This record gives sequence, C-alpha cells and structure tokens, in this order.
Amino acid sequence: MEDPVNEVAAVTDRAIDLLTTYGLSVIGAILILIVGWILAGWISGAVRRRVEKSATVDRTLGHFLSDVVRYAILAFTVVAVLARFGVQTASLIAVFGAMGLAVGLAMQGTLSNVASGVMIMVFRPFKVDDYIDAGGTAGTVKNINLFITELATADNVKIIVPNKELWDRPITNYSVYDTRRLEIAVRIAYGDDIQVGLEVLRQVMAGDSRVLGSPASTAFVDSLGDSSVTLIARMWVASADYWQAKWDLTHRVKEAVETAGLSIPFPQRGVHLIGEARAAE
Repeated sequence: MEDPVNEVAAVTDRAIDLLTTYGLSVIGAILILIVGWILAGWISGAVRRRVEKSATVDRTLGHFLSDVVRYAILAFTVVAVLARFGVQTASLIAVFGAMGLAVGLAMQGTLSNVASGVMIMVFRPFKVDDYIDAGGTAGTVKNINLFITELATADNVKIIVPNKELWDRPITNYSVYDTRRLEIAVRIAYGDDIQVGLEVLRQVMAGDSRVLGSPASTAFVDSLGDSSVTLIARMWVASADYWQAKWDLTHRVKEAVETAGLSIPFPQRGVHLIGEARAAE
C-alpha cells in the first residue's frame, strides 16, 4: 500500500511543476488582457474625441472608427494571450483572415455602402438639412449613417437611399451657398417697345427687398423667337428665399408687363381646310 505521505508529496510536486510551468504564463496573460483592455478603451476614446472636434467629419464616423480601433486592439490582445500559452497564432490568423474574406464577399453590397458612407462623412458633399439632387433623387437630407441616407421630398415623402447610390452619382447641393441666382423670363410681342419691357423688369426687381444689391441685378434681351422676344430678369437672392421670391416675382412681372401695356403673346396656329376652300370656289 502506497504511503499517504509520499502520495501527498507527489501531488504537491506536480502542482508546483504546473505552477512553475504555467503560473508565469497565466500571470502574463492576465496582465496582457488588462493592459489591452485599458489601451482599447483609451485609444478608441481618443479617436472618438478627435473626430468629434473636427469640423469636417461627421460624428457618426467618429463612433464607427472608435469601435473599429477598439475591437482591433482587443483582437490583437487575444492573439497575444494565446501566443503566451504556446498556441500557434499564425494558423489562427490565417483562419480569421479566410473568415473575414468570406464575410466580405458575402456582404459586398453592404460593405460598399459602408465605404461610401465613410466617404460622405469625410468629404461632406452634403449635410443634414441640405436640399440635394443625386441622379434624379431629390429631397432634404434628414439623416446620414454608415449604410443609408434619409431624404424628405418637397411633399414630405420619406426616401431611403443606400449610400453607394448617392456616392456613385453626381450630387447637386442647393443649400451649400448662402445666395442663388434667380432668373425670370417673360415674352413680349415684336411690336412692343423693348426698352419699356426692360425698364418694367428693373422696377420689379428694385421693388423687392429680397433681391440683393450685390451682385447687381440686370435685365436683358435673351432671344428672338418665332412670335415673341424673350426678356430675362436676372438677380441674386438668399438661398432660403429662392422659391418664395421666384413665385412672387413671377407674379409681379406678369402684372407689371400687362399694366405697362405690353402683350404676352402665346403660340397660335392657323388651320386651312383645302377641301372646303375649293368647294366654295
């Protein structure tokens, strides 16, 4: 029968051997985890704060980059811990890489939207509350995130547009500048006095406080049509006043032209009935 004292001593020796072999590795792994966790939080927070202070980058991108940095540091921390215990990390990294490639191919469309969302947030071709037109999709920007952009049309209909579709199209931003040029065209008859028509346009523009003094307003003859002369009233207004000014001034121009005794011709066609004319003969 085995001596209990010797058995206890053997177990103690094995425990000491295990502690000696793996104790330092365990302590080192715990330290690596703690340091990695602290670094992930500190660096990701610094990235988020730096992006949020930037006037050219959207805050949503700051949160996204912060999360990417955080999880990347934690992933390297896990790999370092496994290496501490002798795990072959090269094959593990290869497996993770293959998995990442497979996921990337499966989510190609989604990742394209994310990439386009990042580009939109970095270069900022538009921002929330801007009115834009991208390839025929027009509306006021209500929300921007990494995947989609939300627009509201002029009649308040919600449109969800994937970021890739916006980024791949020419974007017209009507709100980026404080002023816009406004043109109103009016046609008068060939028999009317052109100088009177131009003076009428100048007076209408001068009588509206929304018309800016600089750049200066102007009125000119634009074209000679088949049955009329086209005059243009060109002026500059604040972007916020553009549509209301266009509607009001178009109304006033029409009334002023008629009050001045000028006529606004409209296309007319004469129909000659050849058969009836011959019968009358």
